[in-house]
Amino acid sequence: MVRKLKFHEQKLLKQVDFLNWEVTDHNLHELRVLRRYRLQRREDYTRYNQLSRAVRELARRLRDLPERDPFRVRASAALLDKLYALGLIPTRGSLELCNFVTASSFCRRRLPTVLLKLRMAQHLQAAVAFVEQGHVRVGPDVVTDPAFLVTRSMEDFVTWVDSSKIKRHVLEYNEERDDFDLEA
Repeated sequence: MVRKLKFHEQKLLKQVDFLNWEVTDHNLHELRVLRRYRLQRREDYTRYNQLSRAVRELARRLRDLPERDPFRVRASAALLDKLYALGLIPTRGSLELCNFVTASSFCRRRLPTVLLKLRMAQHLQAAVAFVEQGHVRVGPDVVTDPAFLVTRSMEDFVTWVDSSKIKRHVLEYNEERDDFDLEA
């Protein structure tokens, strides 16, 4: 005889499907990426994973087409241009570069990581805080979402907001502060 399950045990069993149980071996890697790039939402990681998988699948299908096919040439050039513009691949060389697009490639193009690369922040945690607090703008727009992906062309326009105390502090440190400009 098996004893009757208690209420909390029944509730826990409803959450687990033993018939379609999948072992998630990528959980450790996922946690490493979440921690390394300070991702607050796991959904961002899964979305980046889906996008990178779609890019790799598209590149594989394009490689399966004949070499001289005009559609393959146009589609390959368009895909490589798009990925290069996003900053996911280093050059527009060949479709082989598409195999190296991963979720980490997308994470490297997030605004806090770009701030770290531009040496506008010392740590990734501080960069996330600067973005969330509204100290950073991309072009004319203030960005408060750390999941904002920065393209290669927009990378040059990442600056501090004019009324930011951090910008004032940096200008004072470099002895470039003008009292007339920053009184707002």
